[in-house]
Amino acid sequence: MNTRTTLTLALSSVTAGLLAAGSASAMPSTLNWTAYGTGTSGHAQIMAISQLLQEEHGTQSRVIPGENDTMRMTPLRTGRVDLCACGIASYYGSEGVMMFAGPDWGPQPIRVISTAMASFGLGMAVAGDVEIDSIADLKGKRLAYLRGDDALNKAAEAYLAFAGLTWDDVQRVDFPGYNAAFDGIISGRADAAITTTVTPAAQRLAASPRGLQWPALPTDDDAGWARMLEVAPYFQPHDVTSGAGIDAEQPLASASYPYPIMVSNADLAPETVTGLITTLVESFDDYKDNAPGASGYALENQNLTWVVPFHDAVVAYYQQTGVWNDAMEAHQNALVARQQLLMETWEAYQADAPEDETAFIDGWMQVRRTALEEAGLNPVF
Repeated sequence: MNTRTTLTLALSSVTAGLLAAGSASAMPSTLNWTAYGTGTSGHAQIMAISQLLQEEHGTQSRVIPGENDTMRMTPLRTGRVDLCACGIASYYGSEGVMMFAGPDWGPQPIRVISTAMASFGLGMAVAGDVEIDSIADLKGKRLAYLRGDDALNKAAEAYLAFAGLTWDDVQRVDFPGYNAAFDGIISGRADAAITTTVTPAAQRLAASPRGLQWPALPTDDDAGWARMLEVAPYFQPHDVTSGAGIDAEQPLASASYPYPIMVSNADLAPETVTGLITTLVESFDDYKDNAPGASGYALENQNLTWVVPFHDAVVAYYQQTGVWNDAMEAHQNALVARQQLLMETWEAYQADAPEDETAFIDGWMQVRRTALEEAGLNPVF
């Protein structure tokens, strides 16, 4: 039985569990957050949740918008905020990779509180005039590579892996940024780029003379999914019902990961976390329609065997409400052990690390890979 089915079947028992669990634990007078910039769905969702926390617990929220991953994650690392409504950078921070591989960062003690899965997804946007029936047909085509955007380039690598392809099997076309890549597709200098289905860039491509198509990722292609998750384990199958050229009545079989991802550090006070997760679950109907995508926080949308460990108080809450099972517990323990191994490896590496930043990062990534492989774990990066 998969996690989604388990959660759906557990919904009825959660209601009884909530009554047994009693009211939410005492919340602090103030919660400090970082989130995506104003105007984004992520920021709107946190504002809606903040209003609910004030109404139910008298908790005031201070939400600091951050325009990039580092700006959102730094206040969490330094203790300036309690929570971050982050993107997939929370996973990179937990792993100590990409922008978090430098000497000022390293693996972070990130813990998940809750996540949101909306109706959109991440897909391979391909110009409509390109003959392609599946991801495999990208072979030999011109695929956009975004300089400085490690996350989207990693996603493109994962999509290629679904079909057993790598960057060596396509014509890589470098662009200085996201919008430039879609300008390049529209003008005929590239054929495809990875993107969220609802981005304005995808809408522009759909409205252009070239048009837009989305190759599917069939859910029953077990080998394809295994290859994809080996490269980027944070993806999961997702029926996409919103986006450029997508008909809600005929969902696109694609992939996604949560956005936003509500995280804290491992040492956030358990009573705060208990109050927060109880409110998010028990009062879901009170905020689900108050911001675009807020319905994504529904219990059945939670992936309880994802790639970042949950806060201990969240685990305790799900245990008390009858959702948690032995497989989830084993997975949680493995994630915590992986994170602890990474943090210990980081501490040891720093003792004699090179001062040059490039050499530091290269050395760390090699040491990290060795430590994980020796423990029988997939380094991923």
